[in-house]
Amino acid sequence: MSYLLHLETATTNCSVALSQNGNLLHCIENNEADFRHSDYLHLFIEQLLNKAQIEVKQLSAVAVSMGPGSYTGLRIGISSAKGLCYANDLPLIAVNSLEVLAAAYSAQDDDILIPMFDARRMEVYALVLNAQKEVLQATEAVIVTPDSFQEFQSQGRLVFFGNGATKCKDVIPLTNSLFVEELQFPSARNMVALVTAKFEANSTEDVAYFEPFYLKDFYTNMPKR
Repeated sequence: MSYLLHLETATTNCSVALSQNGNLLHCIENNEADFRHSDYLHLFIEQLLNKAQIEVKQLSAVAVSMGPGSYTGLRIGISSAKGLCYANDLPLIAVNSLEVLAAAYSAQDDDILIPMFDARRMEVYALVLNAQKEVLQATEAVIVTPDSFQEFQSQGRLVFFGNGATKCKDVIPLTNSLFVEELQFPSARNMVALVTAKFEANSTEDVAYFEPFYLKDFYTNMPKR
């Protein structure tokens, strides 16, 4: 019997789920624009474990959404996951945050899925998948222009979703496309299948050296004197 804890904090949605043998048991999440993940994350973990009547030491692994996404959110989620793994000698599993977002969408046969997160100005973090959720173009930072993703249009209907998709809607002149406005943020509930597959394949991370997948360097403004 395997219990897996799933942490998804890559965006403003602070989300925690618990699964058993590949089946979702419980999920708790809260989406606030001011990134109160540090207030909610450990509380949600405690609530889920209490609801399932298990202790941390009974977990088989801790899974975390590794990015891309918010620097703040990723740091909180991954630090928490590593702390749980260190303290309880548990394996760490990491999955791409955009793949988690894509897992929530039921694709048709000819769909080309383009989940994306908002970045600065006209930039997005994007991943391109086929209808079977296989990677066609790896995660990268994309400056949205009228030519963005044109090379995939001949392969099927382009399906855009995530909180970065709004930037594309009025810029990219695509005739065979769909913008799924209700699918904005990833959720820990959609990590279960991805994480279970990695758990069964024994695909884990080195807890000591694992770092968030920021995709881009983190820059801060110099304080004014």
